[in-house]
Amino acid sequence: MKSSTLTRRVMMVAAAAAFSFATPVLAGGHQVLDSIHFLVPGGAGGGWDGTARGTGEALTASGLIGSASYENMSGGGGGKAIGYMIENANSQHDTLMVNSTPIVIRSLTGVFPYNFSDLTLVAGTIGDYATIVVGKDSPINSMDDLLATYRENPGSTAIGGGSVPGGMDHLVAAMIMKAAGEDPNEVKYIAYDAGGKAMAALLSGEIVALSTGFSEAIDLANAGEVKIIGVTADERISTYDSAQTMKEQGIDMTFVNWRGFFAVPGLPEDKLAMYQDAITKMYDTPEWEEVRARNGWVNIHNSGDDFRVFLEEQEQIIGDLMRELGFL
Repeated sequence: MKSSTLTRRVMMVAAAAAFSFATPVLAGGHQVLDSIHFLVPGGAGGGWDGTARGTGEALTASGLIGSASYENMSGGGGGKAIGYMIENANSQHDTLMVNSTPIVIRSLTGVFPYNFSDLTLVAGTIGDYATIVVGKDSPINSMDDLLATYRENPGSTAIGGGSVPGGMDHLVAAMIMKAAGEDPNEVKYIAYDAGGKAMAALLSGEIVALSTGFSEAIDLANAGEVKIIGVTADERISTYDSAQTMKEQGIDMTFVNWRGFFAVPGLPEDKLAMYQDAITKMYDTPEWEEVRARNGWVNIHNSGDDFRVFLEEQEQIIGDLMRELGFL
């Protein structure tokens, strides 16, 4: 009888210990997340992919979460992944989907029937400047060179991007050309599924230049595979300070693409609080600073209601700009 009681007590202590290890508690009462599954709405090698993997790296290396996994789900300009989150909401409470400015753009243009308000808004996390790059063997070395080539033969000067026509990479290219005095609607834009495929198209010579995120271009620029000929920042970026800004080259425009995370609709409040708590704490870790600096990202952190206000303002500003450019 005593042996049986002792056995039960040992089992209860073991179970309690296992539970405490699986869900340790942070100061403030929030539990540390055991794991996060990151859903990427595009292919490998793009800005969404890099943001999800970089965030997961910082969160796990700093001990704020136990582990991270990743899934790429291309299709519908990002709509396939959003639809998946909405349709499988009850079984995806451990999933965070990365997204960025395109969730606003593609909703406005009707690429998919969803809006950011159809999801649970977790947090905006970073900003990534846009850039124009060319292949290492290209005779083009500056925005002046690209504009001269374009003006000589607009139809043969294809600019590619890792988003759908009318998407962010297209919009950035159009904004740059408009600021340079050209008709933005005349730009020959070729769309690819995410930045990795677009970069491959540039390196193979399918396109003359590529509109992409600065963080996506840095590694290849450092390896000597591409040349960054213009960045949409106000000032040169220390991560790759040889790249000139658009403003330096007489093109008066700046642009930063926010990126952040969304969860399924109806996510329990305690789970949302855990996600937001982990992301907030991440900013104070050296692991995050290493990831951020390596990618040339800007910290843009807005959580919950602040994120919603930010997105609603973006929707208004981008909508006005797209109407001005003729995309709506």
